[in-house]
Amino acid sequence: MLNKERMPEHVAVIMDGNGRWAKEKGVPRLVGHNAGMQAMKKIVDHSDKLGIKHLTVYAFSTENWKRSMEEVSGIFKLLVKWVASDLKGLIDNNVRVKVLGDYTVLPEDAVKSLEKTLEATKDNTGLQFNIALNYGGRDEITRAVKSLAKKVKDGALEPEDITEDAISAELFTGVYNADAPDPELIIRTSGELRLSNFLLWQSAYSELVFPEVYWPDFTPEEFEKAIADYQSRERRFGGRK
Repeated sequence: MLNKERMPEHVAVIMDGNGRWAKEKGVPRLVGHNAGMQAMKKIVDHSDKLGIKHLTVYAFSTENWKRSMEEVSGIFKLLVKWVASDLKGLIDNNVRVKVLGDYTVLPEDAVKSLEKTLEATKDNTGLQFNIALNYGGRDEITRAVKSLAKKVKDGALEPEDITEDAISAELFTGVYNADAPDPELIIRTSGELRLSNFLLWQSAYSELVFPEVYWPDFTPEEFEKAIADYQSRERRFGGRK
């Protein structure tokens, strides 16, 4: 039974294992990605029901461009399909959608679908659902450093004024999710034990949970198990008790 008083405000998820799920079932990888999209929809809905305020999912990394054009194209087509089928539900459920990463380089139909969603949900006040698309943690930090360097060069900022908060404000999360805390909980499915360039700055004190199930099999029940694991831990942030 989850403790409603100890729910994380911000949960981030690395949705891993679609391809291996498909391989084990002897179906094309895109079938796995479609199943993963269905799992994502359930977790978004369940996060809202649990009272989680911010959910961030790693949907497409800067490294994922290395995959076959067929797979990459198929992933973006699924994104367009998701927007077409779920936009009304997002609006009705008061979910606000933001994108972390430079999504403008995606195919035109995907960009249009995303911008339609961003515009349609911008005034919603419920769950903030962040989709990390064409996102990489190192790229995010590099962009932030360049922005701060330009401000120093232009005389708008003194070097000694570059604080942790100043850096955080320049990150994608700071620009598009400024009212959110860093994720208290990061979940990576499929049993892999790494962050893979996801929220490198923001994860400094995140609790990490690594369920072994592939993402398409990650149910709301599995989600609650991960949260229960988080709630069982004592968070000291480097202090002693």
